[in-house]
Amino acid sequence: MLILCNGGGSNSAPHYLLKEDVQRSANRLNLELRIAHYPPYCSKHNPIKHQVFPHIIRACQGVIFHTVEVAQQFIERAKTSTGLRVTVGLLNKVYAIGRKSADDFKRNLKIHLR
Repeated sequence: MLILCNGGGSNSAPHYLLKEDVQRSANRLNLELRIAHYPPYCSKHNPIKHQVFPHIIRACQGVIFHTVEVAQQFIERAKTSTGLRVTVGLLNKVYAIGRKSADDFKRNLKIHLR
């Protein structure tokens, strides 16, 4: 499986916390994974942005999001002429801040990086 990531933020190439979590999932699912990072400021080449975001923006045009539920409702209205529909799922998990990747993770990394 190939995962395309933006080149900035917490999933950027030099950060290993995301890779450690992805590796744990790959091990659990018995998948071979490859991660490819877009260079910084090149996310405009990300196909998801071109295929989905314009339809989400159109579905939400002129709407003020007073609640998360309102945002979810309007984002789920997005669809394309070819039948692509958007599904929204809310994550209510509290994420720990200040997490660090395991010391030996970089040496044992099985994900192929491009």
